Amino acid sequence: MFHKLDEVEKRFEELTLSLADPAVLGNSKQLMKLTRERAHLEEIVETYREYRRVRTSLEESEAILRGQDAELRELAEEELPELEARRDELDTALKLLLLPADPNDQKNILLEIRAGTGGEEAALFAADLFRMYSRYAEARGWRVELMSENSTGGGGFKEVIALVSGDRVFSFLKYESGVHRVQRVPTTESQGRIHTSAVTVAILPEAEDIEVQIEDKDLRIDVYRSSGPGGQSVNTTDSAVRVTHVPTGMVVTCQDEKSQHKNKAKALKILQARLFEQLQQEQAAEIGAARKSMVGSGDRSERIRTYNFPQNRLTDHRINLSLYSLDRVVEGDLGELIGALQTHFQTERLKAEFSEP
Repeated sequence: MFHKLDEVEKRFEELTLSLADPAVLGNSKQLMKLTRERAHLEEIVETYREYRRVRTSLEESEAILRGQDAELRELAEEELPELEARRDELDTALKLLLLPADPNDQKNILLEIRAGTGGEEAALFAADLFRMYSRYAEARGWRVELMSENSTGGGGFKEVIALVSGDRVFSFLKYESGVHRVQRVPTTESQGRIHTSAVTVAILPEAEDIEVQIEDKDLRIDVYRSSGPGGQSVNTTDSAVRVTHVPTGMVVTCQDEKSQHKNKAKALKILQARLFEQLQQEQAAEIGAARKSMVGSGDRSERIRTYNFPQNRLTDHRINLSLYSLDRVVEGDLGELIGALQTHFQTERLKAEFSEP
């Protein structure tokens, strides 16, 4: 591991020098590429340098303990446990930083939320989840663009799809895919009984054209008159678009825009992301997707979480975590939850990586 860290530090120093080169500064494309590479290595190098400093301090304290000065030995004995704990913490951090990065972590996502069992109450909870993720995105400085929605008369969503753009969106939200269960008393419930409903969330990394190429001959495009809320022109022109990917039978519809062209563009982006996800799943199956490091990371059929409103409790079943701050979570305060998920799944990957023969 340390040989690899030395190589990383050497490359980091080379990049630092290159970024001061006038020839690089004058080439915006190369400058951006090298800047990104340096930024990626910076945290590893800083952590490694602190690890070396702590290790040097430990060696000095151990040398003092072998000496004759009683007062210095007492100080060294007090410092030793803290230094050892910090060394072990940095050692774990370095191993995590050296794990192969998820190639999708830097990507934007398509957020898909669909009401499941529970009728209107499930649709209302789908709207609550969309609002929760939107507020979290806003707090992080991300952009949320509505791509498609199928709303109900009561303010809920049967389905809503949005493009979330920003810094490392997928790395923060990739563990949100799955079935989200809600337990609460609906506003229409006169007897005060608790109802249980379910909503499905899918987090799809945004696909780039070079990753998924869709041939025109493989598409069937149907246009029809939009239905539901919208302006007069939305409802009286054939602006809605249904795109069918013939080889897979995958269908995407979009009718939110007044422009047929814009609806088609949005539908194709959604289709592209879904095809990219399917391609990744097929590739993962070929190389053994059942690795411990991937357990629970995105199976949308898996019940991952329960939102219990009467108890103000959120429980994530994958990591046995319960938070009694559901009121804050549904307002977009997801930091503690997402941090716990990232730590858990990174630790699982670490165990898998370093326990293999």
